[in-house]
Amino acid sequence: MDRIKSSFSIKNLENISGIKAHTIRIWEKRYNLLSPERTQTNIRRYSLDSLRKLLNITLLYNHGLKISKIAGYDESEIPELVRNVALKSNSEEISINALKLSMVNFDTGLFDLTFKELIQKKDFEFIYMNVFAVLMNELGILWQTNAISPSHEHFITNLIKQKIHVQTEIVQFNHDYHPNDPCFVLFLPENEIHELSILFLNQLILSKGYKTIFLGQSVLSESLTTILSFSSNIHFVTFCTVEPNQNKMDDFILNFEKEILTISNSRLSMFGPRTLSINQDKLPANINVFEGLDEFKFRFLSPKVFA
Repeated sequence: MDRIKSSFSIKNLENISGIKAHTIRIWEKRYNLLSPERTQTNIRRYSLDSLRKLLNITLLYNHGLKISKIAGYDESEIPELVRNVALKSNSEEISINALKLSMVNFDTGLFDLTFKELIQKKDFEFIYMNVFAVLMNELGILWQTNAISPSHEHFITNLIKQKIHVQTEIVQFNHDYHPNDPCFVLFLPENEIHELSILFLNQLILSKGYKTIFLGQSVLSESLTTILSFSSNIHFVTFCTVEPNQNKMDDFILNFEKEILTISNSRLSMFGPRTLSINQDKLPANINVFEGLDEFKFRFLSPKVFA
């Protein structure tokens, strides 16, 4: 059973908030902002309430408020100040910190309000790449170092998925697709379950005016042959986070080429950490590996002009 982390070291607080441990100690001593407990060996331990308070203070501090002024506020005033600052700020860093705060508090309302303010100013691609992706990268490091619990990561991941699904429905209803355009088929390889990135890729491709077929997690290459009866102009897209592992990647590529590419006019684009070990010089011409989105968008998602 997953347990919610409720006790944090000063290093945990530094990693989550971005405020150096030395500065946290000064704030404690000078302004009495935090009151850690002490272990029998005199090591500071901070409660979940202390982390929430520090994130609130950090957000206000990063927005330009002096720490002496923040210390003068009543504790009951700070959460409302934080919400007002988060919703009015143009800084992605402020938004990311607000989302961290929503994660620590399991506060769906703050997440939704922060997103609402962002989407009024920026398009979804910008929000995902500059806010959500940055946040998830930071949370991945925090999770690995035990600074947050899996409950926190699952909470925020599923809220991001909700936003992607909503934005996907919006673009699906707002575009007409031309029958001669390529159809993008998005899937994850066998045993790969990390679908956040492939969900976003699906939304992104749709937003550029192209048709997609989204298949989701853990799809065997052999099963994709059924798609070939739908169209001869298929562009497969996959994202490899943990699978196929390094020992199986060559087999995956060879099998995909044999089962799909040699019997069709299709191509495959691959993203994700597991693709970094691929020797691209030995890849077939119709398989491409991308480290980021810019080249992929330039080559395959050129702006469409509708009559």
